[in-house]
Amino acid sequence: MTEELKETFTGGVVAVGGGAAPDPLAAKVRTLAPSMTRSMQRVAEAVASDPAACAALTVTGLAERTGTSEATVVRTARLLGYPGYRDLRLALAGLAAQRTSGRSPSVTSDIAVDDPIEAVVAKLARDEQQTLADTAAALDTAQLAAAVTALADARRVDVYGIGASGLVAQDLAQKLLRIGLVAHAHSDPHVAVTGAVQLRSGDVAVAITHSGATADVIEPLRVAFERGATTVAVTGRPDGPVAQYADHVLTTSTARESELRPAAMSSRTSQLLVVDCLFTGVTQRTYATAAPALSASYEALAHRRTPRQRTTPR
Repeated sequence: MTEELKETFTGGVVAVGGGAAPDPLAAKVRTLAPSMTRSMQRVAEAVASDPAACAALTVTGLAERTGTSEATVVRTARLLGYPGYRDLRLALAGLAAQRTSGRSPSVTSDIAVDDPIEAVVAKLARDEQQTLADTAAALDTAQLAAAVTALADARRVDVYGIGASGLVAQDLAQKLLRIGLVAHAHSDPHVAVTGAVQLRSGDVAVAITHSGATADVIEPLRVAFERGATTVAVTGRPDGPVAQYADHVLTTSTARESELRPAAMSSRTSQLLVVDCLFTGVTQRTYATAAPALSASYEALAHRRTPRQRTTPR
């Protein structure tokens, strides 16, 4: 790390309302600087020391300002945890606004690090509601209906997802299994591709990726597409790479993310809404077989819900 970088980020704090609060971007840069090249350190120093000015620059402008290349700027953005430079610019704009207004750093949405838990609950509930409303408003019901039809008639369904999207993929597969469909969720990219090779016309492959650019999800969807299966993409970026291999694209809300956001919470919420819409639609179309299957699975698991008798110590 350069001496200038050390001096800039020592303590990792910014003045907030007359006091000091932790600056998460400075802390992140300080942590990752030893693994950066000298040119990447220059980019990191620039964005953390003057986020307002850097937020106004294009990738070319920031490269010129730091005496580096556009590729170095993009690599630095990704090392700092952003999918691309566009996402870094949005985060920089938010950080600049926080410093100017004197607000505490944001954890997620407008939740500050010093918010009481009651405020956290209220703000998260409001954000989740907005995410659901935005997703419902943007969802193409014609595409949804076509995906439901394909799933209802499918010989087999494969669902792909990585990380938080992998949990949503498991949720969809489990729901479809409950109503008698043959469904598998894959979070291992090798297993996903191996399964996709076996798909054909009459099968369905569903890819869940908020960014629309997750290679480990796109690859099995591409294979399934080329094998003749009907393909569905659940994504926040309908213009992303995943869409070129999707017969049907279901768009989820793309809420803004903040510096300390631990996971894609809003994207997961919107994905689960789409999954529930798919499941409900398939259940409607296959009710004659779905209802008995649901009842049978409930009865098969009933004994696991019976509370154990507490034994009295002697």
